[in-house]
Amino acid sequence: MQPKTEEFLNLLLWSAELLIQPTFRNLTDSYESWAYSNGLMRQVALLERQQLLERGTGSQDDRLYRLSAQGRLRVLGGRDPQERWARPWDGQWRLVLFDVPTGKNTERERLRRYLRQKSFGCLQNSVWIQPDPLTEERQVLGGGKINVKSLILLEARPGAGESDAEIVAGAWDFERINRLYSQHLKTLFERPVGVLRSDAAAKALLRWAAAERKAWLAAVTYDPMLPDPILPPGYLGEQAWQQRVAVLRDASRQLHTFHLT
Repeated sequence: MQPKTEEFLNLLLWSAELLIQPTFRNLTDSYESWAYSNGLMRQVALLERQQLLERGTGSQDDRLYRLSAQGRLRVLGGRDPQERWARPWDGQWRLVLFDVPTGKNTERERLRRYLRQKSFGCLQNSVWIQPDPLTEERQVLGGGKINVKSLILLEARPGAGESDAEIVAGAWDFERINRLYSQHLKTLFERPVGVLRSDAAAKALLRWAAAERKAWLAAVTYDPMLPDPILPPGYLGEQAWQQRVAVLRDASRQLHTFHLT
């Protein structure tokens, strides 16, 4: 997806009902005309074809659109933070252990890349861990002939007194995660303020929105969003989310002030 389309999808998320049931429909005549002239409105048909945006239940002439569930997750970075933090945990850790021969470096790196993308924590180069059931991994990693000397999936609890907090600290770099959330919080409070009475002011707000989204995605892409009982002390993810909702709510109100003089 083109960056401009991504930015437009992000705009739809916070320009109306904000992170809950976002819709987009004639915010103001001035804004709609300005958005069209800047190429934003051309993205609607593309997003609808990709099932990231859906038309309202009214007539085909009614310009009422709503982000689909898929579209909302796309803007949030692929996961709903509140759902992730609130998910239950059964106290079991899931591990992927592998020993890929040195002659198969490409396969080894492909496996590590997959595990990183799925937010596994790395205890050692060949020992990866997460708190959630390995439903998808059983299908992806366990297909074909099983060779437990090369790859094995386990469910386990620590057996020598190791705490869950120690496991979390060893598997994920929460210092880096918090630095990314700190940068996002800084970006949040750099929002241009005041009513939008010029093309320059409107574009400044859109530039800020793009920077805010980039900072948010940088943080959540690296964050495993662990269940609340095992989040480490000082974790900034929940604070950043709450501030984001509040700041984007203010930005939405600001967008409604748009009027070119």
